[in-house]
Amino acid sequence: MAKLDISVVVPLYNEAESLPELVAWIDRVAVREHLTYEILMIDDGSTDGSWQVVEELKKRYPALRGRSFGRNYGKSAALYCGFAAAEGEVVFTMDADLQDSPDEIPEMRRMILEEGYDLVSGWKKRRYDPIGKRWPSKFFNWTARIASGIKLNDFNCGLKAYRKRVVKSIEVYGEMHRFIPILAKKAGFKRIGEKVVEHRARKYGVSKFGLERMVKGYLDLISILFMSHFGRSPMYLFGSLGTLMFLLGGGTTIWVIAEKLWKQVHGLPLRPVAEQPLFYLAMLAVVLGVQLFLAGFLGELINRNATDRNNYLINEKID
Repeated sequence: MAKLDISVVVPLYNEAESLPELVAWIDRVAVREHLTYEILMIDDGSTDGSWQVVEELKKRYPALRGRSFGRNYGKSAALYCGFAAAEGEVVFTMDADLQDSPDEIPEMRRMILEEGYDLVSGWKKRRYDPIGKRWPSKFFNWTARIASGIKLNDFNCGLKAYRKRVVKSIEVYGEMHRFIPILAKKAGFKRIGEKVVEHRARKYGVSKFGLERMVKGYLDLISILFMSHFGRSPMYLFGSLGTLMFLLGGGTTIWVIAEKLWKQVHGLPLRPVAEQPLFYLAMLAVVLGVQLFLAGFLGELINRNATDRNNYLINEKID
C-alpha cells in the first residue's frame, strides 16, 4: 500500500442518514488539500442499515474501508479496531453524526507535522448540546484535568489527531476512549495540544449517550489513574496501605492491652479488653492490613506474568 497522508477513523452506531454526507465532506477536504487518505468506518453493531450504506459508499469512494461488529461493543472497541487498521501518517478520529467538521483536518494535521505534537485534541468551546449535558461535561473535564495534569478543556471531544505511532502504542478498552490523552501520556507521548474546533448541531437522529456515561466516566478515570501510577507495581499502593493499617491496628491493640495491665497493677477500675469496641476496631485494622498485603502480592504475581510487562517506548535506536 502506498504511503497515506491521513487516516480518518469513524466509529458509528445507527448513523445511516449522516454517512453519505460525512464521507463526501471528508473526500472533498482531502482532494482540496491534495492529501492521500483512507476512511475507516467501524460499524458498532448498527441495526438501522448503516452497514449497507457503508457498502454502497465503498463503490463510489475506493478510499473507504470498513469493519462491522456482530453486536454493539462500544466506542472504545470501535476505536481499537480502527487504530489497528489505520495506515496514515496522521490518524484522525471523528464521530459519525456530523457534529465534527472535517474542515478542521488540515490545521490539526499541520500542528502534528510542523509543531511537533503527538496528539491534538479538539475543543468544542461553543457547544450546541442542552445545558443538562454541557455542565456535567464541564465538571467532568475539570476533574480529569486536575487528576491527570493534562491541560485540556475537552477530553471527550471525538475529533482528535494523532501521530501514527501514538495509536499503535496505546490500547483503548472498556470506556477508555474518553481518556485517550491520559493513555497517550502514560505511554510516553507528552506533546499533547488542543485546538478550538467547530461544533455543529446534530442534523440526524438522536444522541446515543445518556447521563450514565458520567458515572462510567468517573469510574474509568479512577481506574486509569490507578493503572498509570501503580499498574506495574501494585505492591507500592497495597503494601503502603497494608503497612499503615497493620501498624495502626497493632499499635492500638498494644495500647489497649497495656492500659488494662497498668490499671490492674494500680488497682484502678477497668473494663475487660474484650468489652472495648476499640479493641475490635484495632483487630479489624490488623486483618485489613494483612489482606491489603496479600492483594499487593497477588497483583505482583499477576503483573509478573503479563505479556506486556517489558514493553517500553523507544524513541531512537543504534545497532
